[in-house]
Amino acid sequence: MSILKNIIRSEKTTGILLVTATACSLLLANTALETHYTAFWKHEVYGHSLTAWINDALMAIFFLYIGLELKSEILEGELSSVKKAALPIVAALGGMMLPAAIFLLLNFNTESRSGAGIPMATDIAFAVGILSLLGKRISPVLKIFLMALAVIDDLGAIVVIAMFYTKTLSLPHLAIAIAVFLFLLVLNAFRVRSILIYLIGGMAIWYFIWHSGIHATIAGVLTAFAIPKKALHTLEHQLKSPVTFFILPLFALANTGIILDAGWKDGLVSMTGLGIIFGLCIGKPAGIWLFSFIGVKTRICSLPSKLKWKQLLGIGFLGGIGFTMSIFITLLAFENESLIASAKIAILTASLFSAIIGFAWLKFTLKDKKQHL
Repeated sequence: MSILKNIIRSEKTTGILLVTATACSLLLANTALETHYTAFWKHEVYGHSLTAWINDALMAIFFLYIGLELKSEILEGELSSVKKAALPIVAALGGMMLPAAIFLLLNFNTESRSGAGIPMATDIAFAVGILSLLGKRISPVLKIFLMALAVIDDLGAIVVIAMFYTKTLSLPHLAIAIAVFLFLLVLNAFRVRSILIYLIGGMAIWYFIWHSGIHATIAGVLTAFAIPKKALHTLEHQLKSPVTFFILPLFALANTGIILDAGWKDGLVSMTGLGIIFGLCIGKPAGIWLFSFIGVKTRICSLPSKLKWKQLLGIGFLGGIGFTMSIFITLLAFENESLIASAKIAILTASLFSAIIGFAWLKFTLKDKKQHL
């Protein structure tokens, strides 16, 4: 295998690119180039800003990729049976419910309460990328559990987006989108295998969902679930590089250009900032670990023999890396620019802390292990 292929297939690459893009964006937004940098992303193309096209169109491709991963896990992976799926499902529920509860507790009856979905999300690429930095210390079961947990977590975030961040709803447009989706399912049932047909159908779903009022990225997931099993891995492989090297870094560049004015630290100690930080840094690991513990003790699920409780806590900390998904939900939850800026700063801070704590915890707990657990 060539060096380039090794790089492309490495989960570490995505994390490195996201960090680099974010650092560049923050730097440019806080220099003399800030006016030009901001104006560039606000430049309109066919009536919409470049940022809007990235967030509404390119991110739909990212969600298509996530949907393909989810379908793959359901068909033949860690979600392919109730027994396999039980633990990551229970863990993900805890990792969504407790952070949201913490945020709502701190932001009850305020204009920022709509941000409860922000600390519910986990950034798959970033979390797995940090885990991969531990190299051979990490057993396959740890990585598989984190990926299954994060995929379910993202599915939860998608449901939250569809249910709670839809401000207006056009039933005719939604009905057409659903009809197209059902038509693709029928084609699948009749063994129509042309990927092009499904992608064109996916574009139609995206268009009508966009006009329905529901966030258009949901179209990516629906399209993924309509695609035939035989084409699944091929398309997933083809999308990996564009998502890793183009879409996610571009999303970071367009959405993390936060201007750090004199009072930027106030955003961290605001109820919004604290809700996000406590939700991701404390609520995530506590919810994941606690729900898993309750699930195992009540025999709803079982703990794999090679997965230890202290390692599961480390995975919980990595689950607190919200980043891409948390920023994405922020843009849907808030319209107030001050709230958006405070939330982004809190997300970056919480994700950094979660990455450091999760990495250090797992490195410490695995430090004497010279072979897979």
